[in-house]
Amino acid sequence: MALENKNCHLAISRGSLIVLEGLDRSGKSSQCSRLVSYLQEKGIPVEACRFPDRSTSVGQMISTYLANESELDDRTIHLLFSANRWEKRSLMETKLKNGISLIVDRYSYSGVAFSASKGLNIEWCKAPEEGLIAPDLVIYLEIAPEKAAERDGYGCERYEQLEFQRKVAQNYNLLRDSTWKVIDGCLSLETIESQVREQALECVSVCKKGKPLLNMWLSK
Repeated sequence: MALENKNCHLAISRGSLIVLEGLDRSGKSSQCSRLVSYLQEKGIPVEACRFPDRSTSVGQMISTYLANESELDDRTIHLLFSANRWEKRSLMETKLKNGISLIVDRYSYSGVAFSASKGLNIEWCKAPEEGLIAPDLVIYLEIAPEKAAERDGYGCERYEQLEFQRKVAQNYNLLRDSTWKVIDGCLSLETIESQVREQALECVSVCKKGKPLLNMWLSK
């Protein structure tokens, strides 16, 4: 009888889960949009996704919190961010198995890095994320918090505060693993775009060859 592997699925040709992470105003959203357009032009089935997804009922609660229109306990908002990702897990898995690559603007790493920066235990923060689909590639746009603070629009949302962003950067460093590719977020837009494209194409190629889907932070 075949042994059951609860941490991965049968290896088949599938789409890639590519996540872009970074501090606020690091350029993630712009690069996500550009990457999706590029992959579409290459004929690769691809869709954009971002967290929090503010279109859901949970996402709407998060949105009012981020806009400073409501107050929630730190643990409560962390669990809401996690629930927002769990709302999409099944759909994301279906799309990946059907050969659609997903380009995701923020994922579990953001949730953990931001909540831990409020003083919550980092392992407690990771626990609700266990079992979500693990990214095949994490592209981290690295930028000094001071540089990010100089960019247009900074300070519009709750977490866009310099000292807080410094803590977030430290926690991102604790979360890095072998799936991460770090790109200098201070390079020109075009240079960053070129490097993102290169990493993404390689990832898509590997996943097409049958790389199995894995789950976040579960023992292998």
